[in-house]
Amino acid sequence: MIKNTLFLRLFSTFFLIIFLGSCGPFKPSPSDARKVSPNVDERVRQNIEQGKGFRLMGGNKQKGGTFDFASSNELWRASLDTIDFMPLLSANYSGGIIITDWYSDGKNAGESIKISIRFLTNEIRSDALDVKVFIKKCKSLENCLVTETKGVLVSELKKKILYQASIYKKENDKKNFKPYDNTSKPDRNKKKKIN
Repeated sequence: MIKNTLFLRLFSTFFLIIFLGSCGPFKPSPSDARKVSPNVDERVRQNIEQGKGFRLMGGNKQKGGTFDFASSNELWRASLDTIDFMPLLSANYSGGIIITDWYSDGKNAGESIKISIRFLTNEIRSDALDVKVFIKKCKSLENCLVTETKGVLVSELKKKILYQASIYKKENDKKNFKPYDNTSKPDRNKKKKIN
């Protein structure tokens, strides 16, 4: 009886894995044949250079681990560089949020600004950031009104952060570019000697 239920559970699990494997989120994304080279060596070189592949028996032999710090994320660095004139209240890389403290340039008495930047993805694209800008206007020390603005300032901040992040990304890609070395692969054009 126990063997039958164990077999039934394993069979059911296997069947569900196979059945769900054909569902949309688990399917590999289709590729455009016009954009993919028919030459195998060219595809391998392109994938390795873009970091999509791996190398066995050779390649760059680096010792130690790879550590991913906040300074390696282009969006994070660009955001901090853009608002570097403002005091930070909280900057949580693992939580994906930067919050500034209230800031006033002194030109408008009783008016200050606070910025919140939330990271929705690490990809550099227009919907990767959720930027909120709050303006506080005080008539007296205890009589303040805080409002969120969705105007030009928000879009200008996003534009500047994304532009700076794209510059960092290009610099990083150029620095980390590793050309594909095909020397470890046997030459297919040589004929084999038969004794």
